[in-house]
Amino acid sequence: MSELLVDFITSLDGHASGEGWPGFWGLEGPEYLAWLGEQPEATYLMGANTYRLMSGFAAGEVPDGQDEFRPEEEASVDELTQASKVVFSSSLEEPLTWANSTLVRDDAVEAVRAMKSSGSGLLSTIGSLSLCRSLLRAGLVDRFRVVMFPVITGATGEERIYDGYPDVALEMTEHRTFDGRIQLVEYKPRVLEHPPLGVPA
Repeated sequence: MSELLVDFITSLDGHASGEGWPGFWGLEGPEYLAWLGEQPEATYLMGANTYRLMSGFAAGEVPDGQDEFRPEEEASVDELTQASKVVFSSSLEEPLTWANSTLVRDDAVEAVRAMKSSGSGLLSTIGSLSLCRSLLRAGLVDRFRVVMFPVITGATGEERIYDGYPDVALEMTEHRTFDGRIQLVEYKPRVLEHPPLGVPA
């Protein structure tokens, strides 16, 4: 059975990106980049908006406010190009132009449920806030990982990650600091029907 990881990189205030900021907010360091390079092979799950953005980067489109990709950003996009990707969309048309991408028009929750039960290895989301929210609500997420970068993007932040989420209890399974400033936290999530009725002893 496959394991499903929801994986976010965020500002401290929970934004997935910020207008005018480079990838990783320009704050990645050698420890963090080395850790990224050690991650196991995964099949990446995404929605149409993330596909359009990331496939554009792979085709050479540079983010707004930048003249060119930094080497770290280029390496990250190249790795994604080589990886297997499943894109959930009713608006995209086949064939998808980004290498190693498969289009799925079926309901994402049911498709991922089937992928988990019939497959092996790691499934990991990338971006795709509404997809992640739907998979979490459905109880399909085994690991919820957040890497927080030391910046608050109150004025320029975009894509607030947790808006519309249910209440979720989080059991910490891992934590780590990279380069003295970047914080990783990983949890086993449990969606709550209602807030806890009492404080655990």
